[in-house]
Amino acid sequence: MQVILLERVESLGQMGDVVTVKPGYARNFLLPNQKALRATKDNVAFFETQKKTLVADNLKRKEEAEKVGKKMDGIKTAIIRQASEAGQLYGSVSARDIADAVIEKGFKVDRSQVRMDRAYKLLGLYPVKVTLHPEVVVEVTINIARSAEEAKIQEERGEALIMKRDDEIMAEEKAARAAKAVAALEAQEAAAKAAAEAEAAPAEEAAA
Repeated sequence: MQVILLERVESLGQMGDVVTVKPGYARNFLLPNQKALRATKDNVAFFETQKKTLVADNLKRKEEAEKVGKKMDGIKTAIIRQASEAGQLYGSVSARDIADAVIEKGFKVDRSQVRMDRAYKLLGLYPVKVTLHPEVVVEVTINIARSAEEAKIQEERGEALIMKRDDEIMAEEKAARAAKAVAALEAQEAAAKAAAEAEAAPAEEAAA
């Protein structure tokens, strides 16, 4: 199906572009959300007569989104969930949950503006993109924790508060022992080199 875009749509094109899309995508997303019109002769003609108004309205909405984006970009917001000691959530975090958390920070967003590129099923801090306008995307950080206190600690540490598995602990201990052994060996080699240089110095002075 061919449609004419009424605004910029990522991966499709800019306002005014006539593009071919799957019928289901057009019927279920582009058309009902007023992001495009069917590219009929009448609609193309209508767009041309309304182009200046549409461009001006888009520019206004973009400027407003940029103002909000400057305040929103980089904020951190906590989402409290029950989880196991290993950090596995009893459930998951949805786009609505993220939108609600951002709203609590004083910003008006809808779940449809949240870009869910993964499922959030573990405690921790995650960057999430929020589309304020087709041309304005900001990044917020969600802090999934078991309590407000844990969320504060996680934000300070920059990592989740979870009980590590035995194999992870063993791997870290093994790496620490290896690093310690390498440091000890380097120290021994340095000491041996210094001793050899000290012994060679009198001989060189005598020869001189």
